[in-house]
Amino acid sequence: MSSKITEKTWSSEIEKKILQDWKISNIYDYDTIDQSNEKYFVIDTPPPYPSGRPWHIGAAAHYSQIDMIARFARLKGLKVVFPIGVDRNGIPVEIHTEKKYKIRMRNTERKEFLRLCKLTLDETESEFIEILASLGLSANFNQKYQTDSSEFRAFTQATFIEMWNKGFVYLGNRPNNYCIDCGTTIADAEIIYSNIETRLVYIAFYLKNSNDRIVIATTRPELLFSCQAITVNPEDERYKEIHGKFLKIPLFDREVKVIPHHSADKDFGSGAVMICSYGDLNDVQLFRELGLPEIRSIDMNGRTTEFAGEFANLKIKEARDRIIDKLTNQGLVEKIESITHRTPLCERSRTQIEIIPLEDYYLKQVDIKTELLERSKAIKFYPEMHRQILVNWINSVAIDWPISRRRFYGTEIPIWYCTECNNPNLPQPGRYYKPWEEDPPFEKCNKCNNNKFEGEKRIFDTWMDSSITPLFISRFDKDKKFFEKAYPASIRPQGKDIVRTWLYYTILRCLYLTDQIPWYSAWIMGYGVDEKGEKMSKSKGNVIDPLPLINKYGADVFRFWSASETNLGYDFRCSELKIQGAQKFLSKLWNIGRFISNFEVIEESSKPQELNPTDKWILAELSKATEKCLQGYEDLNFFIPANVLRDFTWNMFAAHYIEMIKGRAYNTESIDDRKSALYTIHKCFKTILLLLEPISPFITYELWSKIYGNKEVISSQKKIPIVEKEYESFGSSTQSIVKFNSDIWNKKKETLSEITNKPLSLKDPIKTKIPVELELFKDDLIVMHNIILE
Repeated sequence: MSSKITEKTWSSEIEKKILQDWKISNIYDYDTIDQSNEKYFVIDTPPPYPSGRPWHIGAAAHYSQIDMIARFARLKGLKVVFPIGVDRNGIPVEIHTEKKYKIRMRNTERKEFLRLCKLTLDETESEFIEILASLGLSANFNQKYQTDSSEFRAFTQATFIEMWNKGFVYLGNRPNNYCIDCGTTIADAEIIYSNIETRLVYIAFYLKNSNDRIVIATTRPELLFSCQAITVNPEDERYKEIHGKFLKIPLFDREVKVIPHHSADKDFGSGAVMICSYGDLNDVQLFRELGLPEIRSIDMNGRTTEFAGEFANLKIKEARDRIIDKLTNQGLVEKIESITHRTPLCERSRTQIEIIPLEDYYLKQVDIKTELLERSKAIKFYPEMHRQILVNWINSVAIDWPISRRRFYGTEIPIWYCTECNNPNLPQPGRYYKPWEEDPPFEKCNKCNNNKFEGEKRIFDTWMDSSITPLFISRFDKDKKFFEKAYPASIRPQGKDIVRTWLYYTILRCLYLTDQIPWYSAWIMGYGVDEKGEKMSKSKGNVIDPLPLINKYGADVFRFWSASETNLGYDFRCSELKIQGAQKFLSKLWNIGRFISNFEVIEESSKPQELNPTDKWILAELSKATEKCLQGYEDLNFFIPANVLRDFTWNMFAAHYIEMIKGRAYNTESIDDRKSALYTIHKCFKTILLLLEPISPFITYELWSKIYGNKEVISSQKKIPIVEKEYESFGSSTQSIVKFNSDIWNKKKETLSEITNKPLSLKDPIKTKIPVELELFKDDLIVMHNIILE
């Protein structure tokens, strides 16, 4: 006998009690001493970055769906390893700390700055973890890891030392992307592009020993002093006569050659292009190709160098304005246009990228592009269309990955330099090293036997830490037995915006370290956008904080909204109105459960030998819905089961079937007919709860526990529903049943009662005929509508 549900409404307060029960019982801790040889289902969970509030609602939706992956895997009987980490390295926390404490990293003692960064992270991390836990993530929070822990940083350093010993790392001095605000080199993958309004200045260049001149358009007049060539398109008729001739650089006593080159765009500006070191990547490439001598133009503080003469030591904007003013005063500016220019920006600070020659450590990647493309074919992508992001990025890689950064809060590069021969000396892997503040763990240089060293002050790019998560969670080089069962990981879930960074760099690093692709599959989610379809950003003020919504509506409502609104791989709109729609469905589900809890459960062994036709019909519909749901789950597209279940539960099961069998459910005289109805209604509801559990675990847990008296809905057991085709033929009656019921309801609304002169209520009798095709369901339909047969 089921336990009657007395609570009238589903409440988020019930969720809090369930969450506490789950926490006490540690139901999601995986067995670390498992003796079987069975492979684990390992989720390489993205560690959230607690750099400040509010947290993006799209991120909360993302993690909700990662949990759906875990729960469905358990439903299939897989042994799930679902770790939770927190990403605490990198530039964002440094920027946040600078703003919070009104300080500058470069002007703060390093130890003190690191302390403030850690304090900032500690304050925000607890809230992030609270949000994840409150969402019902079935993760192992008891073994949470942090990327700035000594253990994790030691692991990053150990993997670097291994790659160094294998010859994959080298030191190089070359022009590189540089963010002035962040004060460090950044990789190509950390650059975003934005269309920014800027000035296109048309400057007159005079030919050597001539009064003839040509006009050159540039958006970077402040780099005039570093110009080393003028390029024109070989096919441009306007400039064919001056190929190979020399032009005088305005304001600066130098001459440069006119070089025909296919890269010059005839249709941009004047068609003649000023090639400066280092204006942009195109300039860098041309300098290398044409063998031009380089001139340092911008220093690490974002100021012009001494080569700028009277314009030296100026910030870029100031140098630009002063050079334009002087050119104008000398009559050398033909005109200035306002244009929209595609500008490279640092994805962290949104500052324009400069190209600066710096010495950095590089990890080889160009040499293995072909292998990366080939080996990555083994990864199954959900959805397949997002594989192209990875392919496009690998094809675009033109330089090796600069992995050193001139920042403070990150994993230190474990190198000490000999003060005599400058040879880099690396320690043995094993512990966490801080070369900038501690003595080396060795006494002599391995090259010249000198005993004095200077420690490396730079840190790693944060992706050097993040790119080893599948190795860290599988205990690479620490627990061989666990590693064999946990690696490669089963799946990498992440957003599409970091395919070219986190996903790509993880493949690169893991291939070097294990010669294996790190996961069998990659699950890629789109962006959460606002209700107008615009990307959320703090600058726009349209970022939605998920925590108030979770507190207001509950985790299950939030999770169901996330699943029902998000078609895998596509951007999805976020609004409170849509979350309210999810709340209505769960309220309906609760009310259905309250009704069903009034009736005893008829088990498989006690059901009648022959079921009523109406019951066979709904089981046919249940089978179709189950098949669609399971296919959606297998495709890890939770949009499908969420919407199929809502439609079946609300519009078929509740609206038609329950109304059709209420007469039999309450009729204690017709034992077999009643048993048939009760068996079927419970079978349908059990299946609904099992199929909904990965999406909305709290309400399904509570309804199952109350009605069916145990906690097996928690998907740690093999409870995946079976698609049963036994009554498939009855599905052909669906359209007729739905049409007949709808017609009767509409007819009652349109018919006035002879007694009250008001439209008939649903309980009022009505005269009509039962169509021939619905003869099998006649008895239930008569009782349902109180039909008087004509």
